[in-house]
Amino acid sequence: MCKQCKTKPVYEFTNKRRVCASCFIRYFQKKFLYTIRKFKMIKKHDLIGYKPGKDFRDVVLGEMLNMFAEKAPVEIRKGVKGVNRIAINNTTDIEAYEIVEEIINKRVNVNNFLPINKKIIKPLYLFLDKEVMLYAKLKGLKFKKPVKKKDRIVGFIDEMEKKHPEIKRAIVNSVLGL
Repeated sequence: MCKQCKTKPVYEFTNKRRVCASCFIRYFQKKFLYTIRKFKMIKKHDLIGYKPGKDFRDVVLGEMLNMFAEKAPVEIRKGVKGVNRIAINNTTDIEAYEIVEEIINKRVNVNNFLPINKKIIKPLYLFLDKEVMLYAKLKGLKFKKPVKKKDRIVGFIDEMEKKHPEIKRAIVNSVLGL
């Protein structure tokens, strides 16, 4: 049961806390705003561009940027020409996969994995793919079903995540700690 609403839960956090659909949507939106604020991704009057797509991450990114623009004095534009910030859809999952791949290939450049790299910002940086997917479903957003990459690194990290539920976040947080 959702502690707040006493209704059927749709998501369980690693600390065993469960939330219903409306609480999860509220949590997701607050965390999105927190991510932007924590990493100082966007300033007043910024012109933010993003590439719209059919992927669930792209759809949620567009939805959340538009929500943000309603609350802040910024402009959101589809496309990346003539903007001073470019928002990309990287999540904790994508970042963790890329970090491990870079370490294995011995080409680590920490700046590529930070939430802000010059003009590029990653507002979904602190979210897992399963959280982004659930948000898209709960909000009724239309997206294409993702095709799973058959990659040894992705498979390895996903298997590790089953036994150690916070491993993707730990990988990303280790880069933030450098």
